[in-house]
Amino acid sequence: MTTLPETPTVSPMENENTILRNGTAKKPKLTHAISEAEIREEFSHHQRGVARINNGSFGSCPRSVLNAQSIWQLRFLQHPDDFYFNTLRPGILASRAAIKDIINAEHVDDVSLVDNATTAAAVVLQQIGRHFVRGHFHRNDAVVMFHCAYQAVKKSIEAYVTPIGGTVVEVQLPFPVRSEEEIVTEFKKGLENGKLNGGKVRLAVIDHITSMPSVVLPVRELIRVCREHGVEQVFVDGAHAIGSLHVDVKEIGADFYVSNLYKWFFSPPSVAFLYCKEKSNDVHHPVVSQEYGKGLPVESAWVGMRDYSPQLVVPSILEFVNRFEGGIEGIMKRNHDGVVKMGTMLAESWGTVLGSPPEMCASMIMVGLPSRLCVMSDDDALRLRSYLRVYHEVEVPVYYQALRNGDRDPRDKDGFITGYVRISHQVYNTVDDYERLKTAINQLVEDGKVCSGIPTE
Repeated sequence: MTTLPETPTVSPMENENTILRNGTAKKPKLTHAISEAEIREEFSHHQRGVARINNGSFGSCPRSVLNAQSIWQLRFLQHPDDFYFNTLRPGILASRAAIKDIINAEHVDDVSLVDNATTAAAVVLQQIGRHFVRGHFHRNDAVVMFHCAYQAVKKSIEAYVTPIGGTVVEVQLPFPVRSEEEIVTEFKKGLENGKLNGGKVRLAVIDHITSMPSVVLPVRELIRVCREHGVEQVFVDGAHAIGSLHVDVKEIGADFYVSNLYKWFFSPPSVAFLYCKEKSNDVHHPVVSQEYGKGLPVESAWVGMRDYSPQLVVPSILEFVNRFEGGIEGIMKRNHDGVVKMGTMLAESWGTVLGSPPEMCASMIMVGLPSRLCVMSDDDALRLRSYLRVYHEVEVPVYYQALRNGDRDPRDKDGFITGYVRISHQVYNTVDDYERLKTAINQLVEDGKVCSGIPTE
């Protein structure tokens, strides 16, 4: 079990400045594991009656952490000058130090706190763009990534790299996934394609957990392959990772690693950490303030007037997760086991398949939908998602997978499976959430409905 670090805590009964200036508060011993009733109370602000099985998109924040956030916000409003000069930077440093220990970074200066993975992508890709502008990189040099990379990352490449001569190679992620080996094989082909026309692969972008479809990628092996092929830098987009997977940046070996704290680590929106393996004077926050040139951690700690409370509540998040048996490792196991169990239940009920082996998922898993629903386009997938929300109060993403070849395309008893749901499991979820999804889909099939004909309003 990974033991979370002792960190400064914030509570209504304590003076935050005293804690931050005079030492680290002791982590309280776990006298009893959090009960199911206490978990329900922590998330009682969730809208009643909604089956939230989409934690992967926007995350969730417990009431105790929201209360801590309110304390930080009120402290700023009470005396902004004192907060800015005496509280903000020590508070952010305490959060960075906690994250540094959790991810096993070498030094706290390797860790910056930014808004989200999208901001981190801009940091990395603007740096790549500057190398092209200065002539360090050349036309036909490439960025390699999987085709299912997050859309904001693709747009950052479109904005900062391709207009000045960089090329992009997209590797098709095999899906449904059968093994890690087939992913590595396809990625090697992409790296070779990136070196065509005399170019070099300057950056590889690798998801730790892809978003849609959701699969845990073998990042260590993929990075090893990158080093063998002379890839200059590797950026791992671990948006879904912290709180969902064990993250050890030394073992992973990427040059840059980002993960959102608000998806699976219970922070309020919005905060992420960006790890940079090497110190560089050419890595900057995309918002330029008076801190420009002082290093990314300092630049990120002040980007002008805004609410910094999400960056300050990491100690309170640690208090919350340490109320669970096994701490964050216990939560990760609970969610992984839960999502595999619920995914298997749904696949068996619908007569379909899982989108990946259980060992290649974390807290999200893809489950095939009955072919009789005829999910034949992205519009069909969105229509079904809207129908489930409006008519059944079930919130779950739906994914369309086009047919590729008969050997890979899975079938149920009625035809090819082209639609999947991505279910999440977080500590607040119950079996009833998934039973409601199961019943809603089975009813559509029994009624002979297809996606193109279902109502959404």
